[in-house]
Amino acid sequence: MISPADFPKPSFVPVNGVELEVFEMGRQNAGKPIVLCHGWPEHAYSWRYQMPALAAAGYHVIAPNQRGYGNSSCPAEVTAYDINHLSGDLIALLDHYGYEDAIFVGHDWGANVVWGLTLLHPDRVKQVINLALPYQARTEKPWIEFIEEFFGSDHYFVHFNRQPGVADAVLDENTSRFLGNMFRRNVPPAPPEPGMMMINLARAEAPLGDPLMSDAELAVFISAFEKTGFMSSINWYRNIDRNWHILADVDPVIQKPALMIYGDRDLIPKSENLTDFVPRADVVSLDCGHWIQQEMPEETNRAILRWLQRQDAA
Repeated sequence: MISPADFPKPSFVPVNGVELEVFEMGRQNAGKPIVLCHGWPEHAYSWRYQMPALAAAGYHVIAPNQRGYGNSSCPAEVTAYDINHLSGDLIALLDHYGYEDAIFVGHDWGANVVWGLTLLHPDRVKQVINLALPYQARTEKPWIEFIEEFFGSDHYFVHFNRQPGVADAVLDENTSRFLGNMFRRNVPPAPPEPGMMMINLARAEAPLGDPLMSDAELAVFISAFEKTGFMSSINWYRNIDRNWHILADVDPVIQKPALMIYGDRDLIPKSENLTDFVPRADVVSLDCGHWIQQEMPEETNRAILRWLQRQDAA
């Protein structure tokens, strides 16, 4: 593990009209670039267990705070966070380092970006490794409308879109409590409470489960969101339907080799038809919840490195 004090110092890379805060390990131009894409509400530091292991295996590890996070740019416009912009940032990052393609690894929202990147720019993606969020097939109607029909208006995807600014303000007012309540492991199953889940978490005085990280580790996330607030990262959710339109005419099948890593106790369900859309996908399941690479870091590293070794041998 890398303590906050030992985490690599960032560089600031101008890409695609913004500036990204980028953390690196390993040797540049070694021919093995791997880009780690964090989720919500996270930070590049969520990859602290993977970066040393991948660098030791010979990879140039690139972990950006994506736009809207940490010390990266936080554009004011909601539309600045659609999949064209988010994937464009990653393509520009490859251009900055002089790489034609790279292995892309994503967790949670980062996985969603990596799936979209691979659809939009397949020639820049060598292999895909995603954690927690499987490929989401495009629905017949826009995603927010689809989610609202199934889960109701209190589902946080819907709430973020239908009531902009409401949850953002509550999370901003309760940043430390919200993140401390969010980043938990060994969370027992519990019936959903009335109201929006994220607002409930921000106000809960007795969270379930055990802390995922130490106070010093959690402080990295807290200080980052105290600086940015939550609106810029929640704006990713406010582009879900815009992304639905952007991907309308894109071939929905991903032909790249892919590894999908699930947490068996994650609330996000596993895909029942993953190989229909990702025919070269392999699947690994670990006995953990949503924060896979932080809950079971050694097992995650082992799964990733073994799969990459098999790809190199193929």
